[in-house]
Amino acid sequence: MQKNQETPKSSRRDFVKQTSLAASSILAAPLFSRANYFSGADDVIKVALIGCGGRGTGAAMQALLTKQNVKLVAMADAFRDRLDECYKTLNADDLSDWSGAGGNVKARIDVPEERKFVGFDAYQKAIPLADVVILTTPPGFRPMHFEEAVKQNKQIFMEKPVATDPAGIQRVLAAAQVAKQKKLNVVVGLQRHYQNSYRELYKRKDLIGDITSAQAWWNNDGVWVRERKPGQTEMEYQMRNWYYFVWLCGDHITEQHIHNIDVINWFKGGHPVKAQGMGGREVRKGKDNGEIFDHHYVEFEYADGSILNSQCRHIPKTMSRVDELMVGTKGKILCDAGTILDAKGKVIYQYPFDKNGEKNPYQTEHDELFAAVAKGEYKFDNAEYGAHSTMTSILGRMATYSGQVIEWDKAINSGIDLHPKTYAWDAMPPVLPNADGYYPVAIPGVTNYNL
Repeated sequence: MQKNQETPKSSRRDFVKQTSLAASSILAAPLFSRANYFSGADDVIKVALIGCGGRGTGAAMQALLTKQNVKLVAMADAFRDRLDECYKTLNADDLSDWSGAGGNVKARIDVPEERKFVGFDAYQKAIPLADVVILTTPPGFRPMHFEEAVKQNKQIFMEKPVATDPAGIQRVLAAAQVAKQKKLNVVVGLQRHYQNSYRELYKRKDLIGDITSAQAWWNNDGVWVRERKPGQTEMEYQMRNWYYFVWLCGDHITEQHIHNIDVINWFKGGHPVKAQGMGGREVRKGKDNGEIFDHHYVEFEYADGSILNSQCRHIPKTMSRVDELMVGTKGKILCDAGTILDAKGKVIYQYPFDKNGEKNPYQTEHDELFAAVAKGEYKFDNAEYGAHSTMTSILGRMATYSGQVIEWDKAINSGIDLHPKTYAWDAMPPVLPNADGYYPVAIPGVTNYNL
């Protein structure tokens, strides 16, 4: 959640220095003695982009579109072609596809060749050069990148989900505590927290009394597939086609459906204590579809006994819906519609979309983060709830993969780590295809986590 606690107003440069001094000597002052080395101006907020795919490009653009004096000074990605494509997009003359893209965005980009970094260790070279880091790689890398950004005393925007396994969640939670101690702003890309209609519904959630049940949906056709190319190592192929591998993506219940699950956790004020469900692969089961399911249906139970029925599906030509519904003792909330009903179905609140409009919450995330940094304020510590919502989605995945009831405490403390021991292009990923090119897939009733 957002914090109301603020430090006394000061300049951005003072704020950066203060967060450094609070770092319990992990970093020394010399880093900040060159805080404006690239910009040449005290009020410039330097940004490093870690992960230059589609979401990274969008997040960087949104940072550059804020009202603050922002400058992109470093970029990092595993692949050079992705970095180059992102750089070209950000420097385009025609930005008509970007909402609110006024002014000269190109003038806010200062990334010469020597500050373009490629490879698995690229993040370590880019992060020290900035005041704010944007973490938008495939989510499997988020824990290590977040740890490094906190270690380097940076203000942080990181995309959801924040991990793909319980071990990663524990790393993020530990780093989140350090970030709090250092008063580092951390915004997580669960943008419904920054969406006006959801904020107004949250303020009025008591109108429906205690939430006793909820529904959440992320049902649509699915996403891209990237075919294997000649000459690729197995590691490169999986990195290119990352959505279909659990260690990189977390499955679509984690990568996308986390948004809806997070809304229920937010309004409930906590996370479930256990889950059970069902899922599988009915349509999306080719060689290029890796190991993930194409549908999940999970029953999450909270500590008070209330139930969230959650469904996500990636199957073309089926019912599409991305939404949340909460039922309380006195009424219900229809989230996407911005509507609150009483127990008899009468509208008791309607968010005025026509009057207020709906500002792009992806932009609001960055507007509010960079405004806080510019003012020297500590306002955002989203990492903990981002980790809990990510873990909720992982809990659901473990339930559908195994067909068993999975308890929160046992799962989050299981130490399950899906990641390779070595990150290199010739290293072996944790899952490999069989002789026919197909990957092993979880089988409910057979897959067992031994919790």
